[in-house]
Amino acid sequence: MNLDRLIPPALSWRLNRKKREADEIALFKGFYSQFLSPGDLCYDIGANLGNRIRGFRALGCEVVALEPQSSCFRILERTFGNDPKVHLINQAAGAAPGEMELHVSPDHVLSSFSETFIKRTSNSGRFSASKWDSTETCRITTLDELILKHGMPRFVKIDVEGFESEVLAGLSSPVPALSIEWIPELSENTRKCLEHLVELGQYEFHLSWGESMKFSRRRWRSAEKILSLIEEFSEETSLFADIYARLKY
Repeated sequence: MNLDRLIPPALSWRLNRKKREADEIALFKGFYSQFLSPGDLCYDIGANLGNRIRGFRALGCEVVALEPQSSCFRILERTFGNDPKVHLINQAAGAAPGEMELHVSPDHVLSSFSETFIKRTSNSGRFSASKWDSTETCRITTLDELILKHGMPRFVKIDVEGFESEVLAGLSSPVPALSIEWIPELSENTRKCLEHLVELGQYEFHLSWGESMKFSRRRWRSAEKILSLIEEFSEETSLFADIYARLKY
């Protein structure tokens, strides 16, 4: 007898969702454990609905999480609002404090402050079916301000849809490790990020394709080698990756 048929569809969906969530947490926990240990402080810049927060908390880390979208932030408050080790901030990070207009998409993971991101990903076909049909005025802080208030993080995850170089422009001292998102349509944005990082400290770099949470090779590389790699794939607009940076000690 197939026992799955005895489970009501709504209950089956919830059980499957919990299993998927548990698998995702295990994946993130395993990957980020090479950067973080229990008790460490980390920043989640562009927290969205909080999947990385779950992974960081599973590692026993304290999390400062920024999310500018009001709809996403309300979900974060419901999910993590009672956790004293998660500090939720309804702001974005940028080059300087102030306010900016966020271009909001119904596909909430695509909302962006970058008009260049919207134009190029639409023209390339990557997100040609997506819309950015409203805006939201958001407060902007900087990584420097966050560090002054909350302390130096061991790791900073930055996923902000083409706004990464602006986020890093607000950082004036090296952090031990971080990640940024790369897409071929905005390779010059990634170049600015890497150039800024090597000005701050002696960083080495790695790359993880897609959401694999696996490094593409065993060895860490120089900024020049990572830049050469993304130049090689500059026309492959179906690809994306996370670039990781860590200080060499």
